[in-house]
Amino acid sequence: MTEPKQNTYLVTGALGCIGAWTVYHLLKQGERVVSFDLYDRGHRLDLLLTPDEQKAITFVRGDLADFSQVLDAFKTHNVTHVVHLAALQVPFCRADPVKGAQVNVVGTVNMFEAAKQTGVSHLAYASSIAVYGPPDEYSAGPIAHTAQFAPRTLYGVYKQANEGTARVYWLDYKISSTALRPYTVYGPGRDQGLTSDPTKAMLAAAASHPFHINFGGRMRT
Repeated sequence: MTEPKQNTYLVTGALGCIGAWTVYHLLKQGERVVSFDLYDRGHRLDLLLTPDEQKAITFVRGDLADFSQVLDAFKTHNVTHVVHLAALQVPFCRADPVKGAQVNVVGTVNMFEAAKQTGVSHLAYASSIAVYGPPDEYSAGPIAHTAQFAPRTLYGVYKQANEGTARVYWLDYKISSTALRPYTVYGPGRDQGLTSDPTKAMLAAAASHPFHINFGGRMRT
């Protein structure tokens, strides 16, 4: 009788905020985790896991925009599940649009293609609320997930492209996927990006230090 294949979760961007929390929960559930990131150590994981706990993680240093590196990670570690979170955020895409497209768009294509070539049939990945336009362009109340896309940043445009990539890989190859569109993420490890100020403000308040949040308005979904 053939032994069942061990689940192996490849988490891209595992050293980011959402990535670190994803790794944390997967490890707590007893899953095998492979981190795919430009680095093999990160302070956000240190907030959540002890050095001994981190020994259970397989760290792979790799460039998401290099297909050969992505495919090698899938094959070498017998990946069965994918949580694709790696991306350059709004300010970095604005500062370097070419690099932003290479990481956010080409990198996502690479993930879907590697999944196709290695028999992984489903991916979970992060899209973004940035695929939508300003709230005043929509009717009152929660914005439906089927609402018209109208991104105002290159980051949002790249995320819209990723959702299109996912749709085509389903239509052409039956590679299914689950896209999440995070809004304002806050909490331990959220120290970078346009909407990280609320987290920084809470940390400053806990330390009795002043802090100015650099954006305003009402947030709704």
